[in-house]
Amino acid sequence: MSEFDTATDVAADGSTTIHDGWDINGNANGGYLMALAARGMRLVAGRADPITVTGHYLAPGKPGPARIHTQVVKEGRRFTTVTGQLAAGDRTVLQLVGAFGDLASAPAGYEHIDVGPPDLPSFEECTPRSPQQGAVPLGLTRHLDIRIHPDQTGWVRGDRNGVPEMAGWFSFRDGRPIDTLALLLICDAFPPAVFHLDMPPGWVPTVEYTVHVRGVPAPGPVRCVFRSHFVQGGFLNEDGEVWDSTGRLVAQSRQLGLTPLTP
Repeated sequence: MSEFDTATDVAADGSTTIHDGWDINGNANGGYLMALAARGMRLVAGRADPITVTGHYLAPGKPGPARIHTQVVKEGRRFTTVTGQLAAGDRTVLQLVGAFGDLASAPAGYEHIDVGPPDLPSFEECTPRSPQQGAVPLGLTRHLDIRIHPDQTGWVRGDRNGVPEMAGWFSFRDGRPIDTLALLLICDAFPPAVFHLDMPPGWVPTVEYTVHVRGVPAPGPVRCVFRSHFVQGGFLNEDGEVWDSTGRLVAQSRQLGLTPLTP
């Protein structure tokens, strides 16, 4: 199995492991936790693709044994809705609800798309995400090849451009194809867009995170862009788009988080 498949493996009884190395400064990445929990939810749904998944983050995820508790809420003609809970010991780490379906058999319909993928230099010309974010180690960069637009890396040096946007490419280091489960991870894998604003970079705790999966990605790296329009009252929003190698939108995300906390 690929590194991602191993790290999101879930037994039939819901037992699993939060793996080391998918973290930011020791706390498991929120997108990784959602993908792990959604894999357990997908088992009981019996459908291939997460169509929409929303998670509320209740406690940091630390490496170690965990369990995914699931319940089918409704099984319909096109979607199966499932609630899920990722627990580690006596703590609930993540509470979720998701709808699962089969995008390969989804009927074609009317389309109207008035934006396109972000304009990026080539994958090779973009800047790899560093395994360090200031003084904070990024364990997940061992597995993920994230390339950031060269014009959007100044925050690392304290040179912030004032535009809360982060764009770049994503692929797995081991060459694993990107599927619909991986999109749940991808939408939370980039540095927060607010790092370009006049605030110190730090941990951005997620309160709520939603991913809408719009299609099965074509082979190859995906292009991503994340923007924050509102930072107010200690909260921030971040809206994301993921586009596949054919220029087709395959995922959207929205995240409510807390403004950066100094580690």
